[in-house]
Amino acid sequence: MNTPPLPATSFSRRLLDWHACHGRHDLPWQNTRDPYRIWLSEIMLQQTQVDTVIRYYQRFLERFADLPTLAAASLDEVLGLWSGLGYYARARNLHRAAQTVMSEHGGVFPQDAETITSLPGIGRSTAAAIAAFAFGQRGAILDGNVKRVLCRHQGIEGYPGEKVVENRLWALAESLLPEDAGAIGAYIQAQMDLGATLCTRTRPACEGCPVGADCVARTTARTDVLPTARPRKSIPRREARLAVILGEHGFLLERRPPSGIWGGLLSLPELPEGNPDDDAGWLARRYGVRVLDHEALEPLEHVFTHFRLGIQPVLFKTQATEHVAEATLTWVSANTLEEAGLPTPVRKILGRLNRR
Repeated sequence: MNTPPLPATSFSRRLLDWHACHGRHDLPWQNTRDPYRIWLSEIMLQQTQVDTVIRYYQRFLERFADLPTLAAASLDEVLGLWSGLGYYARARNLHRAAQTVMSEHGGVFPQDAETITSLPGIGRSTAAAIAAFAFGQRGAILDGNVKRVLCRHQGIEGYPGEKVVENRLWALAESLLPEDAGAIGAYIQAQMDLGATLCTRTRPACEGCPVGADCVARTTARTDVLPTARPRKSIPRREARLAVILGEHGFLLERRPPSGIWGGLLSLPELPEGNPDDDAGWLARRYGVRVLDHEALEPLEHVFTHFRLGIQPVLFKTQATEHVAEATLTWVSANTLEEAGLPTPVRKILGRLNRR
């Protein structure tokens, strides 16, 4: 069941009035027109909750106070501060985008959404949000919160990730923008806040919703089925054995390739499939270390977007020289692990060892 779209002033005005009284107004990245800070927050908030982002955002700005500082930093340092936030392609793209602004835009962040979209890691919705918050540019956004609000309010069926449904949502989002250009930033924030605080994925607080009176999902008791869920697919599981190589200089870590899982991060070397009895020989041939003792550590599981990874870490106490032949290898001491750019499960494994 669908209802005809409401006039933009009706929907947007109610959201703006609600946001003025009940919206979020004191988040660290609000009350500023600085495109760098707004851009940083928008990237960090992708698929990550506000409470988690706040501490990373503040720590990141302490080190990289402005765009030129970020552009001049090493990727290692950027990844180190991002470590634990996940989706590390965001950090790599953030760094590349900062360098692009410096080299191609004279260090001045572009103002229009189309040009912003040309920067690495910035899509249509994120670009529109940056342009609205930093420069008052009029444009619609369509993040997860807004998709949920629009699907429920207008009774739009079909998985929002499908192109035909997404196109319909974009058209609807554009049609509901307020006419007052000066209100665009508040309206964009109001949409985000509504989805984050009231029109939540589960147990939405419909009684407090400013547009609940004519919400299709509410009036037809379908808030539990709208928006339509992603079609279910079985999530494959993979297994990996990781070598925790401990020597007198700390842990031997290996730089991951720049793209792919954990791209650019320092990680534990992955042991080959086959005969575990040859692990010591393989480590000697591959890394030039002599194994003195080894033991299996507590296994753990890490969930990615498209698969689950079962990890069996194995601790190898070794005798090795400080020098390592390959540029991708480095010894990291226990007291500097906190600053290193490590994947979350690797940090957990080494953290457990340190506590032992």
